[in-house]
Amino acid sequence: MTRNAALSPLASGEMNVALWGRALYTVQRVDKAGWERLDIVSRYLIASRASVLVITFISVAIAGLLAIRSGRFDAGLWVLSAVALLLAHATNNLVNDLTDHLKGVDRNNYFRAVYGAHALEHQLLSVRGLILYAAVGGIAAIAIGGYLVAARGPLALALMAAGAFFVLFYTYPLKYIGLGEIAVILVWGPLMIGGTYFIVTGVWDWDVALVGLPYALGATSVIFGKHIDKLADDKVRGIHTLPVIMGETAARWTLVAMVALMYLTVLYLVLTGFLTPVVLVVALALPKARAALAIFTKPRPAERPESYPKLAWPLYFVRFAFVHNRRFGLLLLLGMVGDVVLRMAIR
Repeated sequence: MTRNAALSPLASGEMNVALWGRALYTVQRVDKAGWERLDIVSRYLIASRASVLVITFISVAIAGLLAIRSGRFDAGLWVLSAVALLLAHATNNLVNDLTDHLKGVDRNNYFRAVYGAHALEHQLLSVRGLILYAAVGGIAAIAIGGYLVAARGPLALALMAAGAFFVLFYTYPLKYIGLGEIAVILVWGPLMIGGTYFIVTGVWDWDVALVGLPYALGATSVIFGKHIDKLADDKVRGIHTLPVIMGETAARWTLVAMVALMYLTVLYLVLTGFLTPVVLVVALALPKARAALAIFTKPRPAERPESYPKLAWPLYFVRFAFVHNRRFGLLLLLGMVGDVVLRMAIR
Protein backbone atom coordinates (compact mmCIF):
# COMPACT_ATOMS: atom_id res chain seq x y z
CA MET A 1 0.00 0.00 0.00
CA THR A 2 3.01 2.24 0.23
CA ARG A 3 3.15 2.62 -3.52
CA ASN A 4 1.05 1.16 -6.33
CA ALA A 5 3.09 -0.78 -8.86
CA ALA A 6 2.62 -1.43 -12.55
CA LEU A 7 2.91 -5.00 -13.73
CA SER A 8 5.70 -6.25 -15.94
CA PRO A 9 4.73 -8.10 -19.13
CA LEU A 10 4.22 -11.83 -18.78
CA ALA A 11 3.59 -14.61 -21.19
CA SER A 12 0.07 -16.00 -20.98
CA GLY A 13 -0.34 -17.96 -17.75
CA GLU A 14 3.36 -17.72 -16.85
CA MET A 15 4.02 -18.05 -13.14
CA ASN A 16 6.01 -15.21 -11.64
CA VAL A 17 7.12 -15.61 -8.04
CA ALA A 18 8.54 -12.07 -8.02
CA LEU A 19 5.09 -10.75 -8.91
CA TRP A 20 3.56 -12.74 -6.08
CA GLY A 21 5.96 -10.98 -3.75
CA ARG A 22 5.05 -7.55 -5.13
CA ALA A 23 1.34 -8.35 -4.81
CA LEU A 24 1.91 -9.27 -1.17
CA TYR A 25 3.79 -6.01 -0.56
CA THR A 26 1.96 -3.33 -2.58
CA VAL A 27 -1.44 -2.70 -4.11
CA GLN A 28 -1.18 -3.56 -7.82
CA ARG A 29 -2.71 -1.82 -10.82
CA VAL A 30 -3.37 -3.90 -13.91
CA ASP A 31 -5.44 -3.49 -17.07
CA LYS A 32 -7.40 -6.18 -18.88
CA ALA A 33 -4.54 -7.06 -21.22
CA GLY A 34 -2.12 -7.40 -18.33
CA TRP A 35 -4.62 -9.47 -16.37
CA GLU A 36 -4.91 -11.99 -19.19
CA ARG A 37 -1.16 -12.63 -18.97
CA LEU A 38 -1.22 -13.45 -15.26
CA ASP A 39 -1.12 -16.88 -13.64
CA ILE A 40 -3.97 -17.88 -11.32
CA VAL A 41 -2.02 -17.19 -8.12
CA SER A 42 -1.17 -13.64 -9.21
CA ARG A 43 -4.80 -13.04 -10.15
CA TYR A 44 -6.03 -14.25 -6.77
CA LEU A 45 -3.49 -12.17 -4.85
CA ILE A 46 -4.28 -9.00 -6.81
CA ALA A 47 -8.06 -9.45 -6.74
CA SER A 48 -8.06 -10.12 -2.98
CA ARG A 49 -5.73 -7.19 -2.20
CA ALA A 50 -3.18 -9.52 -0.64
CA SER A 51 -0.85 -6.66 0.28
CA VAL A 52 -2.92 -5.97 3.39
CA LEU A 53 -2.84 -9.60 4.59
CA VAL A 54 0.35 -8.79 6.50
CA ILE A 55 -1.95 -7.19 9.08
CA THR A 56 -3.52 -10.58 9.78
CA PHE A 57 -0.22 -12.46 9.69
CA ILE A 58 1.31 -10.22 12.35
CA SER A 59 -1.71 -10.80 14.62
CA VAL A 60 -1.41 -14.56 14.20
CA ALA A 61 2.36 -14.43 14.77
CA ILE A 62 1.90 -12.48 18.02
CA ALA A 63 -0.55 -15.12 19.24
CA GLY A 64 1.93 -17.85 18.32
CA LEU A 65 4.75 -16.17 20.25
CA LEU A 66 2.55 -15.82 23.32
CA ALA A 67 1.69 -19.52 23.01
CA ILE A 68 5.40 -20.39 22.86
CA ARG A 69 5.95 -18.26 25.96
CA SER A 70 3.26 -20.20 27.80
CA GLY A 71 4.88 -23.54 26.95
CA ARG A 72 1.74 -24.79 25.19
CA PHE A 73 2.61 -24.10 21.55
CA ASP A 74 1.25 -26.54 18.94
CA ALA A 75 2.94 -25.81 15.59
CA GLY A 76 0.38 -27.73 13.53
CA LEU A 77 -2.59 -25.90 15.00
CA TRP A 78 -0.80 -22.57 14.60
CA VAL A 79 -0.10 -23.17 10.90
CA LEU A 80 -3.71 -24.21 10.28
CA SER A 81 -4.98 -21.14 12.15
CA ALA A 82 -2.70 -18.86 10.12
CA VAL A 83 -3.80 -20.33 6.79
CA ALA A 84 -7.50 -20.19 7.74
CA LEU A 85 -7.33 -16.56 8.91
CA LEU A 86 -5.34 -15.38 5.88
CA LEU A 87 -7.87 -17.06 3.58
CA ALA A 88 -10.73 -15.56 5.58
CA HIS A 89 -9.21 -12.07 5.28
CA ALA A 90 -8.72 -12.50 1.53
CA THR A 91 -12.30 -13.74 1.23
CA ASN A 92 -13.53 -10.72 3.18
CA ASN A 93 -11.77 -8.38 0.74
CA LEU A 94 -13.41 -10.15 -2.20
CA VAL A 95 -16.83 -10.07 -0.53
CA ASN A 96 -16.35 -6.35 0.17
CA ASP A 97 -15.71 -5.64 -3.51
CA LEU A 98 -18.63 -7.83 -4.57
CA THR A 99 -21.05 -6.18 -2.14
CA ASP A 100 -20.05 -2.64 -3.07
CA HIS A 101 -20.17 -3.50 -6.78
CA LEU A 102 -23.67 -4.96 -6.53
CA LYS A 103 -24.84 -1.92 -4.53
CA GLY A 104 -23.33 0.39 -7.16
CA VAL A 105 -20.96 2.01 -4.67
CA ASP A 106 -17.76 1.49 -6.68
CA ARG A 107 -19.05 2.89 -9.98
CA ASN A 108 -18.04 6.15 -11.65
CA ASN A 109 -14.37 6.17 -10.68
CA TYR A 110 -15.07 5.77 -6.95
CA PHE A 111 -12.10 5.77 -4.53
CA ARG A 112 -11.77 1.98 -4.36
CA ALA A 113 -11.57 1.65 -8.15
CA VAL A 114 -8.88 4.33 -8.43
CA TYR A 115 -6.16 3.21 -6.03
CA GLY A 116 -5.84 -0.40 -7.19
CA ALA A 117 -7.17 -3.16 -9.39
CA HIS A 118 -10.89 -3.78 -8.82
CA ALA A 119 -11.69 -7.12 -10.42
CA LEU A 120 -15.34 -6.24 -11.13
CA GLU A 121 -15.25 -2.52 -11.88
CA HIS A 122 -12.28 -2.97 -14.22
CA GLN A 123 -13.96 -6.02 -15.80
CA LEU A 124 -11.10 -8.34 -14.94
CA LEU A 125 -13.53 -10.91 -13.58
CA SER A 126 -17.25 -11.52 -13.96
CA VAL A 127 -19.44 -11.56 -10.86
CA ARG A 128 -19.54 -15.34 -11.16
CA GLY A 129 -15.76 -15.46 -11.42
CA LEU A 130 -15.25 -13.33 -8.32
CA ILE A 131 -17.78 -15.41 -6.38
CA LEU A 132 -15.77 -18.49 -7.39
CA TYR A 133 -12.56 -16.89 -6.06
CA ALA A 134 -14.30 -16.00 -2.81
CA ALA A 135 -15.95 -19.40 -2.51
CA VAL A 136 -12.73 -21.36 -2.96
CA GLY A 137 -10.91 -19.37 -0.28
CA GLY A 138 -13.93 -19.26 2.00
CA ILE A 139 -14.65 -22.98 1.76
CA ALA A 140 -10.99 -23.78 2.46
CA ALA A 141 -11.08 -21.51 5.53
CA ILE A 142 -14.31 -23.14 6.75
CA ALA A 143 -12.89 -26.64 6.21
CA ILE A 144 -9.83 -25.82 8.28
CA GLY A 145 -12.07 -24.13 10.85
CA GLY A 146 -14.16 -27.29 11.09
CA TYR A 147 -11.07 -29.29 11.97
CA LEU A 148 -10.05 -26.73 14.59
CA VAL A 149 -13.54 -26.81 16.12
CA ALA A 150 -13.30 -30.58 16.35
CA ALA A 151 -9.94 -30.18 18.09
CA ARG A 152 -10.93 -27.41 20.53
CA GLY A 153 -14.69 -27.63 21.03
CA PRO A 154 -17.56 -25.14 21.56
CA LEU A 155 -15.48 -22.00 22.17
CA ALA A 156 -13.66 -22.57 18.88
CA LEU A 157 -17.06 -22.83 17.18
CA ALA A 158 -18.14 -19.52 18.73
CA LEU A 159 -14.92 -17.84 17.57
CA MET A 160 -15.37 -19.26 14.08
CA ALA A 161 -18.99 -18.06 13.95
CA ALA A 162 -17.94 -14.57 15.05
CA GLY A 163 -15.25 -14.51 12.38
CA ALA A 164 -17.70 -15.63 9.69
CA PHE A 165 -20.14 -12.91 10.78
CA PHE A 166 -17.54 -10.18 10.31
CA VAL A 167 -16.38 -11.60 6.96
CA LEU A 168 -19.91 -11.59 5.58
CA PHE A 169 -21.33 -8.44 7.14
CA TYR A 170 -18.44 -6.00 7.59
CA THR A 171 -19.15 -4.17 4.33
CA TYR A 172 -22.93 -4.22 4.82
CA PRO A 173 -24.44 -3.35 7.18
CA LEU A 174 -21.64 -2.74 9.73
CA LYS A 175 -19.61 -0.22 7.69
CA TYR A 176 -22.80 1.62 6.76
CA ILE A 177 -23.83 2.25 10.37
CA GLY A 178 -20.53 3.30 11.96
CA LEU A 179 -19.66 -0.14 13.32
CA GLY A 180 -17.02 -1.16 10.78
CA GLU A 181 -14.14 0.39 12.72
CA ILE A 182 -15.35 -1.19 15.98
CA ALA A 183 -15.46 -4.53 14.20
CA VAL A 184 -11.82 -4.15 13.14
CA ILE A 185 -10.70 -3.55 16.75
CA LEU A 186 -12.58 -6.66 17.86
CA VAL A 187 -11.32 -8.84 15.01
CA TRP A 188 -7.62 -7.96 15.03
CA GLY A 189 -7.44 -7.81 18.82
CA PRO A 190 -9.31 -10.24 21.09
CA LEU A 191 -10.84 -12.34 18.32
CA MET A 192 -7.75 -12.95 16.19
CA ILE A 193 -4.93 -12.82 18.75
CA GLY A 194 -6.90 -14.16 21.69
CA GLY A 195 -8.69 -16.68 19.49
CA THR A 196 -5.54 -17.98 17.82
CA TYR A 197 -3.88 -18.30 21.21
CA PHE A 198 -6.84 -20.37 22.40
CA ILE A 199 -6.74 -22.64 19.35
CA VAL A 200 -3.01 -23.21 19.70
CA THR A 201 -2.96 -23.71 23.48
CA GLY A 202 -6.48 -24.77 24.41
CA VAL A 203 -6.63 -21.94 26.97
CA TRP A 204 -8.49 -18.63 26.77
CA ASP A 205 -6.49 -15.81 28.41
CA TRP A 206 -7.88 -12.27 28.77
CA ASP A 207 -4.37 -10.88 29.27
CA VAL A 208 -3.46 -12.23 25.84
CA ALA A 209 -6.53 -10.56 24.40
CA LEU A 210 -5.33 -7.29 25.96
CA VAL A 211 -1.90 -7.73 24.34
CA GLY A 212 -3.78 -7.69 21.05
CA LEU A 213 -5.09 -4.17 21.71
CA PRO A 214 -2.08 -2.09 20.54
CA TYR A 215 -1.88 -3.97 17.27
CA ALA A 216 -5.67 -3.92 16.85
CA LEU A 217 -5.50 -0.13 17.22
CA GLY A 218 -2.88 -0.09 14.47
CA ALA A 219 -5.05 -2.14 12.14
CA THR A 220 -7.99 0.13 12.91
CA SER A 221 -5.88 3.22 12.20
CA VAL A 222 -5.36 1.91 8.66
CA ILE A 223 -9.09 1.42 8.09
CA PHE A 224 -9.83 4.75 9.77
CA GLY A 225 -7.34 6.50 7.54
CA LYS A 226 -8.92 5.01 4.44
CA HIS A 227 -12.38 6.04 5.59
CA ILE A 228 -11.20 9.63 6.12
CA ASP A 229 -9.65 9.59 2.63
CA LYS A 230 -12.98 8.65 1.07
CA LEU A 231 -15.19 10.53 3.52
CA ALA A 232 -16.73 12.81 0.88
CA ASP A 233 -17.50 9.93 -1.48
CA ASP A 234 -18.96 7.80 1.32
CA LYS A 235 -21.13 10.65 2.54
CA VAL A 236 -22.66 11.10 -0.92
CA ARG A 237 -23.33 7.36 -1.14
CA GLY A 238 -24.94 7.12 2.30
CA ILE A 239 -22.14 5.05 3.83
CA HIS A 240 -21.98 6.24 7.43
CA THR A 241 -18.50 5.22 8.54
CA LEU A 242 -17.30 6.73 11.81
CA PRO A 243 -15.35 9.48 9.98
CA VAL A 244 -18.54 10.41 8.10
CA ILE A 245 -20.48 10.54 11.37
CA MET A 246 -17.75 12.43 13.24
CA GLY A 247 -16.59 14.75 10.48
CA GLU A 248 -13.04 15.03 9.17
CA THR A 249 -11.52 17.14 11.96
CA ALA A 250 -12.73 14.89 14.80
CA ALA A 251 -11.83 11.79 12.78
CA ARG A 252 -8.28 13.02 12.17
CA TRP A 253 -7.74 13.66 15.87
CA THR A 254 -9.23 10.27 16.70
CA LEU A 255 -6.61 8.82 14.37
CA VAL A 256 -3.92 10.73 16.28
CA ALA A 257 -5.27 9.29 19.55
CA MET A 258 -5.16 5.75 18.15
CA VAL A 259 -1.49 6.08 17.26
CA ALA A 260 -0.69 7.46 20.74
CA LEU A 261 -2.64 4.65 22.44
CA MET A 262 -0.65 2.02 20.53
CA TYR A 263 2.50 3.09 22.34
CA LEU A 264 0.81 3.81 25.67
CA THR A 265 -0.75 0.35 25.76
CA VAL A 266 2.60 -1.31 25.13
CA LEU A 267 4.12 0.82 27.91
CA TYR A 268 1.29 -0.21 30.26
CA LEU A 269 1.87 -3.90 29.52
CA VAL A 270 5.57 -3.47 30.28
CA LEU A 271 4.95 -1.52 33.52
CA THR A 272 2.49 -4.19 34.73
CA GLY A 273 5.07 -6.90 34.02
CA PHE A 274 3.10 -8.83 31.42
CA LEU A 275 5.72 -7.92 28.81
CA THR A 276 9.43 -7.37 29.36
CA PRO A 277 11.08 -4.03 28.47
CA VAL A 278 12.59 -5.56 25.33
CA VAL A 279 9.18 -4.98 23.70
CA LEU A 280 9.84 -1.24 23.91
CA VAL A 281 11.76 -1.75 20.67
CA VAL A 282 8.50 -0.48 19.13
CA ALA A 283 9.85 2.98 19.91
CA LEU A 284 11.92 2.61 16.73
CA ALA A 285 8.66 3.13 14.86
CA LEU A 286 8.27 6.60 16.35
CA PRO A 287 9.85 8.35 13.32
CA LYS A 288 7.11 6.82 11.17
CA ALA A 289 4.56 7.83 13.81
CA ARG A 290 5.80 11.43 13.78
CA ALA A 291 5.60 11.54 9.98
CA ALA A 292 2.07 10.17 10.11
CA LEU A 293 0.94 12.54 12.87
CA ALA A 294 2.27 15.52 10.94
CA ILE A 295 -0.13 14.50 8.15
CA PHE A 296 -3.07 13.56 10.37
CA THR A 297 -3.18 16.93 12.13
CA LYS A 298 -3.84 18.78 8.86
CA PRO A 299 -6.90 18.60 6.57
CA ARG A 300 -6.70 16.25 3.62
CA PRO A 301 -5.70 18.17 0.46
CA ALA A 302 -8.34 18.27 -2.26
CA GLU A 303 -5.70 17.63 -4.93
CA ARG A 304 -2.51 15.60 -4.89
CA PRO A 305 0.37 17.65 -3.45
CA GLU A 306 3.13 18.15 -6.00
CA SER A 307 5.66 16.27 -3.83
CA TYR A 308 3.30 13.33 -3.25
CA PRO A 309 3.82 10.19 -5.41
CA LYS A 310 1.38 10.04 -8.33
CA LEU A 311 0.97 6.29 -8.08
CA ALA A 312 0.03 6.53 -4.38
CA TRP A 313 -2.85 8.99 -4.89
CA PRO A 314 -5.73 9.02 -3.90
CA LEU A 315 -4.40 7.04 -0.93
CA TYR A 316 -3.26 9.63 1.59
CA PHE A 317 -4.04 9.23 5.29
CA VAL A 318 -4.31 5.48 4.84
CA ARG A 319 -0.88 5.33 3.21
CA PHE A 320 0.82 6.96 6.21
CA ALA A 321 -1.22 4.87 8.64
CA PHE A 322 -0.33 1.66 6.81
CA VAL A 323 3.40 2.45 6.63
CA HIS A 324 3.46 3.26 10.34
CA ASN A 325 1.40 0.23 11.35
CA ARG A 326 3.56 -2.13 9.31
CA ARG A 327 6.71 -0.78 11.00
CA PHE A 328 5.08 -0.84 14.45
CA GLY A 329 3.68 -4.34 13.93
CA LEU A 330 6.95 -5.84 12.76
CA LEU A 331 8.83 -4.22 15.64
CA LEU A 332 6.20 -5.44 18.09
CA LEU A 333 6.69 -8.90 16.62
CA LEU A 334 10.45 -8.55 17.03
CA GLY A 335 9.96 -7.39 20.58
CA MET A 336 7.72 -10.35 21.30
CA VAL A 337 10.43 -12.69 19.98
CA GLY A 338 12.89 -11.00 22.34
CA ASP A 339 10.40 -11.31 25.20
CA VAL A 340 10.04 -15.05 24.60
CA VAL A 341 13.80 -15.62 24.29
CA LEU A 342 14.50 -13.59 27.43
CA ARG A 343 11.90 -15.39 29.52
CA MET A 344 13.09 -18.81 28.34
CA ALA A 345 16.70 -17.85 29.14
CA ILE A 346 15.97 -16.88 32.73
CA ARG A 347 13.70 -19.80 33.60
